[in-house]
Amino acid sequence: MAQFKRSPFLVGLLALSLLVVMAGSSFAAEITLKFAGQNPADHPATVLMEEIAAEVAEKSNGRIEIKVYPTNQLGDYTLVYEELIRGTIDMACISVPSQFDPRLELLYINGYVRGYEDVKKVFAPEGWLLAKMKELNSRLGVNLLGFFVEGMIGTGTTKPVDEPLNPAVNKGVLVRVPNMDVYKLGAESMGYRTVTIPYADVYQSMQTGVCEGVNGYSTAAAYTMLRDVLKHWYMTNYSLECINYMFSGKVWAGLSAEDQKVIQEAVNNAAAKSIVQAKAEDEKYMQMMRDYGIEVHTYSEEELTPLAEACATTWEKLEKNMTKELMDEFRTAMAPGK
Repeated sequence: MAQFKRSPFLVGLLALSLLVVMAGSSFAAEITLKFAGQNPADHPATVLMEEIAAEVAEKSNGRIEIKVYPTNQLGDYTLVYEELIRGTIDMACISVPSQFDPRLELLYINGYVRGYEDVKKVFAPEGWLLAKMKELNSRLGVNLLGFFVEGMIGTGTTKPVDEPLNPAVNKGVLVRVPNMDVYKLGAESMGYRTVTIPYADVYQSMQTGVCEGVNGYSTAAAYTMLRDVLKHWYMTNYSLECINYMFSGKVWAGLSAEDQKVIQEAVNNAAAKSIVQAKAEDEKYMQMMRDYGIEVHTYSEEELTPLAEACATTWEKLEKNMTKELMDEFRTAMAPGK
């Protein structure tokens, strides 16, 4: 008799438990996406990756969960790109490798931006650059969603530069450049003599006088890595540090149009925010340079026009790897003053 009286209670408890489980399952993610990054957890790029994940989770009512993997946890950018092609990694915020198509080095060309007003236009979601890079990536099975802008690139030296805004004048400085034609040609067009030195040896090379300056460093990188040997920083804005928000084409094709829209909007918001953050980071590190005793030289976009035009004269020499067709399009869309 006692057991019979407990039965309704047990039945009710079972029903309640079932309701709780069902309610919980309604909030469980239906789609889980792996989001690979190359920067540390506290890097601005990774912070924005987390913000993308949070926005997508909110707007999809928890149906889409994005798991962020920073610091090359899923492999370096070349490996991650291959996995995006295969569809074994869903998303990434990485540099774009060029081993599959040298035209993907389009992003690294010098002289097409002079400041953040240019960056806002050039890197806009409706801009030519994004459309062209989307086209080149899509041929490989990767969907480019947007750009993360890290900061402008300047020139750091151990001694004053002769007429830094006049590309016709020999600067009297030997600068280290990355081992890429785009950087070597760009620096030489601005009046610098160049030398290629391994990245790990740059500090010692400047310290011992093997070279007298560097091109190819963002403001933050120059300060954090070279501040003890730098005497001058010229914010010449001849190039830009930029990485890419990418999505596996195979995985993207399996999403609904509604889910694609949610993800794309979240990336658009992060991309726009990165430009604002990058400008603030540049200004922060330039002030830190001043406080450290480094002489910082800044210029208006108009003052930088001669340097941008000088870099543009090198674009024809890039046709060998980039193709004349692509560089003709680039010149039309990106020539200084456009």
